[in-house]
Amino acid sequence: MPQHRDVVVVGASAGGVESLRGLLATLPADLAAAVLVVLHMPSGCTSALPAILNRAGLLPARPASHGAPLRHGHVYTAIPDHHLLVLDDLMGLSRGPAENGHRPAVDALFRSTARAVGPRAIGVVLSGALDDGASGLTSIVARGGAAVVQDPADALCPGMPENALREVPTARVAPVAELAEVLTKLIAEPVAAGPANTMSPLDLVEADIAAHGLKEGRPNMDTMGDPSGFTCPDCDGSLMTVPGTRRYRCRVGHAWSLEALAERKDGQLERALWTALRTLDEKITLGRRMEQTAVERGNGLVAKRYAASVAEAAQAADVLREFIRADVLPTGEEATL
Repeated sequence: MPQHRDVVVVGASAGGVESLRGLLATLPADLAAAVLVVLHMPSGCTSALPAILNRAGLLPARPASHGAPLRHGHVYTAIPDHHLLVLDDLMGLSRGPAENGHRPAVDALFRSTARAVGPRAIGVVLSGALDDGASGLTSIVARGGAAVVQDPADALCPGMPENALREVPTARVAPVAELAEVLTKLIAEPVAAGPANTMSPLDLVEADIAAHGLKEGRPNMDTMGDPSGFTCPDCDGSLMTVPGTRRYRCRVGHAWSLEALAERKDGQLERALWTALRTLDEKITLGRRMEQTAVERGNGLVAKRYAASVAEAAQAADVLREFIRADVLPTGEEATL
């Protein structure tokens, strides 16, 4: 008996709620597939996504539950601070290392689904920034699954769709209003059983890391790639290059794409600049007080030394403010400096 694609995994980020609502509004109630959704979200919140998606269409939506079976015609959403995975036709929840600064991460869901169900998987990338999902989509295709990407021109934030198409140019592309038709056709198509081991060894290791972390007896990333010269923004550990990719992992498993790492480094630089500016301003204030104290005590030489230190710090602060105005802050925020 031929099998069909019956596990649809969907990843989204910025602008993704609108795309998800549009997709769910057009999917039929008798959809012969389970739908699993990862939307990037802060770790300390309660997700309202199931309630939003329940109101969007005919399919019931609920938070994912560890060990629960996948049921056709149902939507399961990731919960905060947990990777959502597919493990042997069951849902899995894991607190494995973050990927691209996210837990849940789209790549973690996609890789686990590719590993678990092979050609029965359909990966869908919707609106979002940067490139989470692009790597995982290649794993789905490598296992014989199908790839679908929201038309970047139709996405509120085209970064994730554009990067997915860069990695998987053969993916089917459509605006949200047409995605349901694309998916129902893919679900109806019979597919042959895929070969057992078409994911790369590194993809299998990365899927294992998302589920279990780096435990004793499992391969460490520092034995699988060369040092990148970068440090992990999450733990300050050394990042190793994932061979054959533009991605990195640290020894405890945090994963970063080149784009996500660059964005996080921008944030670290901005915080460092603000810290330096605050420190200079405090040094100026303290120096002026010390200068005034020296004057009151009649110690002119010491007062001049403090005055010189204040002038030097003030000059450095002015240079730093100009740099922040030019390279860090959006236009219009300069007046607050």
